[in-house]
Amino acid sequence: QVQLVESGGGLVHAGGSLRLSCVASGVSVNVNHVRGWFRQAPGKEREFVSTMTGGGANTAYADSVKGRFTISRDNAKRTVYLQMNSLEPEDTAVYYCAAGTIFGIDSSLYKYWGQGTQVTVSS
Repeated sequence: QVQLVESGGGLVHAGGSLRLSCVASGVSVNVNHVRGWFRQAPGKEREFVSTMTGGGANTAYADSVKGRFTISRDNAKRTVYLQMNSLEPEDTAVYYCAAGTIFGIDSSLYKYWGQGTQVTVSS
């Protein structure tokens, strides 16, 4: 059974930083999988944040996080990270990691999802 487990969320003041991690278990998610991050704020739809191809050659970011967030991965650890700097109250959301086989920003491309981790940014 595939599992994606996020960690690293928490409460931080505006301007602060957090690093989210997402570990994959199970044989279905491998180093070739695209790994992405999405988020959902209260009362809003889930939105794309960032994604990366298996080898790391291609990445994409939402305009709202460009220059502040960085996605990376360690395939040996089957882990993808999201370094979040200069956090703003508008970044408050539940952050989900996802895995799929097609590179893109549409959530429907991702077959596997984690349970989410809460990020709260206070002003």
